[in-house]
Amino acid sequence: MTPLSPRDLENSSHAGKCTLSSDVKIRGSIRFQKELLIDGKVQGQIISDGVLTIGQNADIRGEIKSKFVTVHGKVHGNITTERCELKSKCTLEGDLRAARLIVEEGATFIGSSQNTLASMVESPEIAGTENRAVEGVGL
Repeated sequence: MTPLSPRDLENSSHAGKCTLSSDVKIRGSIRFQKELLIDGKVQGQIISDGVLTIGQNADIRGEIKSKFVTVHGKVHGNITTERCELKSKCTLEGDLRAARLIVEEGATFIGSSQNTLASMVESPEIAGTENRAVEGVGL
């Protein structure tokens, strides 16, 4: 993936693959069409037609709209996606709209979920949700 500077990304749109390292801080909106790996801090909106990976060191504050989202770090905001994976040790505080949700053991999700198919891998810590995800059961 191609590293870009924060100035390249703030309030911009890109078609390629990109990595935001842990020392990067972005304020504003980001638009991507392919792959984006964020391991830094972002405050604002992230929109992607492709794959968004939120790394372990990431701290996202804002709205995310992406085709596929994998969360390893912290997200404080809403996610709208076709498929979302909440990995162990990640934290999501906000609303989640996903057609497919996979939650690993050790993930923390505080908020509400609207999804059609959800799976839990073992027993993740989920607080404040109206429904608990169960293998093969829509929420």
